[in-house]
Amino acid sequence: MKTYVLLFCVLASGMMSAQENLEDLLAAGVEDAQRFSAGYISPAAEGMMYNLSNSWAQSAEVKKPLKFEISIIGNATFVKDEHKTFLLNTNEYNNLQFRDGSTSKQVATAFGENNPDILVFAEVQNGFFNEEVEFQLPQGLASVNVNVLPTAFLQGRIGVFKATEVKVRYFPKIDREDVKTGLFGVGVQHEISQWFPAEDVFPVAISGLIAYNNLNANYDFTDDAIVEGDNQQFDLKMNTWVFQVQASTKLPVFNVYGGLGYVTGKSDFDVLGTYRVRGGIPLFETTSEFTNPFSVENKISGVRATIGVKLQLGFFGLHADYNLSEYSTATIGTHFGI
Repeated sequence: MKTYVLLFCVLASGMMSAQENLEDLLAAGVEDAQRFSAGYISPAAEGMMYNLSNSWAQSAEVKKPLKFEISIIGNATFVKDEHKTFLLNTNEYNNLQFRDGSTSKQVATAFGENNPDILVFAEVQNGFFNEEVEFQLPQGLASVNVNVLPTAFLQGRIGVFKATEVKVRYFPKIDREDVKTGLFGVGVQHEISQWFPAEDVFPVAISGLIAYNNLNANYDFTDDAIVEGDNQQFDLKMNTWVFQVQASTKLPVFNVYGGLGYVTGKSDFDVLGTYRVRGGIPLFETTSEFTNPFSVENKISGVRATIGVKLQLGFFGLHADYNLSEYSTATIGTHFGI
């Protein structure tokens, strides 16, 4: 799978690494598979939601009616060490155990790395026998020296009536090597300071923003034959809302902007399809079948603050900012418009 696809759809990329162990995890039981998957992908789900909620406003001034601007924006969310591991306590699992006899250990999330490799096993009953299923826990993005979460998208804004503009965010639908991803967002910004009695001489613009993001991703790995079955997919749906107050200077060339806001969001990661897991010795081999075995849901909510600078040279401009939140993000972008 190509790296740029992995990075844009980090949840799918994490589970692409884990898919080779999917049969082993399911053999350990659906409850164990779901519990491990939740710990493994949750930091990546949260990081992606914070990342996609960023970069909605580079100025508190809104466009006049029918004036527009098109931007190309790149985000890089930084991964803290605490988001690279989670505590796997075997007392919370039905069957999963560490091969070295430990009962709890910090293991890699989709952002992390197990160095050295961590070996686990599950003792499951197959017919007349108890069988040990042994495998290594999956690695995360740190194992390939990726320690930031990057995204990129197109964004446009247009003035619709006095003191109000509409924003649209888009990442074109990608369908490549069985991975499909797409991003869409819409926002409304209203410049409160335009209603001030002395608005023309007031040195700072102030506005409010409401924005919505939607990300859909799907990875169909049926043809990979990792696990026997049909219509096997990882499916991701992610929705976030941003509520923010923005302020910026009103100079002709160089400006400073900042904002304080609140972000909330939800993601659903579903393992879909039919999975037939075989076990036991050939003479007494048994098969367990799982259909749509489990889902992982994540929710976020938190305060965020942004500080940035913007350079405007006629119809062309550049901007850069830093967003401080649970998953902090740096942004650079270029824009043009009238």
